[in-house]
Amino acid sequence: MTVKPAVSGANQQSGKRNVINFLTKNSMTIALVLVFVLFYFLTNKRLLLPQNMSNLLLQNGYVLVLACGMLLCILTGGNIDLSVGSVICLTGGLAAVLINNNGWNPYITIVLCLLAGLAVGVWQGYWIGYVRIPPFITTLAGMFIFRGIGRLVLDSKTVPIKDTAFTSLFTSYINIPGLDVVSTKANPVDNPHIWSPLIIGGIIVIAVVAMTVRNRLNRKKNNYTMNSALMDYGKTAVIGALVMWYCWKLSQYKGISVMLVWVLAICLIYYFITSKTVVGRYFYAVGGNEKATKLSGIDTNRIYFLAYTNLGFLAGLCGLLCLARVGSVSGATGTSFEMDAIASCFIGGASAYGGSGTVGGVVIGALLLGVLNMGMSILGITDSWQYVVKGGVLLVAVIFDVVSKRKKG
Repeated sequence: MTVKPAVSGANQQSGKRNVINFLTKNSMTIALVLVFVLFYFLTNKRLLLPQNMSNLLLQNGYVLVLACGMLLCILTGGNIDLSVGSVICLTGGLAAVLINNNGWNPYITIVLCLLAGLAVGVWQGYWIGYVRIPPFITTLAGMFIFRGIGRLVLDSKTVPIKDTAFTSLFTSYINIPGLDVVSTKANPVDNPHIWSPLIIGGIIVIAVVAMTVRNRLNRKKNNYTMNSALMDYGKTAVIGALVMWYCWKLSQYKGISVMLVWVLAICLIYYFITSKTVVGRYFYAVGGNEKATKLSGIDTNRIYFLAYTNLGFLAGLCGLLCLARVGSVSGATGTSFEMDAIASCFIGGASAYGGSGTVGGVVIGALLLGVLNMGMSILGITDSWQYVVKGGVLLVAVIFDVVSKRKKG
């Protein structure tokens, strides 16, 4: 008779730990949902307008792309790159001047600008990885150097981009001829005949379900620990519902933007690299214990070099994305972009000490910042207060990370 209460107490303790672990692990996702619901009511439902839902990812596309690269740097030990905003100004300005002022072929220009971003990454990666100059100092110097070069390229002017071949690569919308009928109005809303987002969304949902089934079968075959079927398929159902809801919103505006495809492709590529490849695990290893990683035969200098070379390339791509979306480049383009990328990583759960963080968390962090920006803009809140709010959110996220790790230790 004395055993049953003890077992019951153990079960209660286990259940309590599971709830706490779930809340801790998904804290930023829960925060994103709460912030979304809050601004839904504060903006009188305007946040959910199809145009706002379309712009939510498009306006934060550069943040997602930069944050995927910044994550690799942070994984190596909490290191960051302060120069990416300046590299965006440099590559975007180079593209605008070559195409608009000198009449260069847009495709050749795109390749050249990507190589320029890659060259910047190689330059900084060499000093950080092989000479071991501290990343903060190296990239701080790069922030000034490449901003200055960008302004020299632009001749301290604002240069527009008018080449439709260039802009269509990043800003056009995917429409299926004969199936999608887009409104010709300046602000198309409630388009009932744009079916391509729903079709593409359905394909994505089928792929997610297939992956879930495949993963469960593989884990069962190898006798690995498995979540309950309710948990796995319930999570899949929620993801599928969100995908279809978002695609339904896109179908009411202009459809799926090509820029959205670029951003999602980058996120999926880096999710694969960080979670499914050996090189991806090296970044975590260096951040977790660099000395042990080096003793195991891994070239840690090369890992640092790869992290910053890769981020330079992505910054070059972001320069092209920003140029196409905004339509022009000035000497101020890219200012504070690096801060948004860094904040997205830390808000999304990347450790300030390195060694932990995921691309999925980065996406959550970027979306949280995006919802905050859009919601406050709709409410007419000034930029000054927006900075205050974003800084507070970043500080809370880092404090949560530090305190939780201290308790585990």
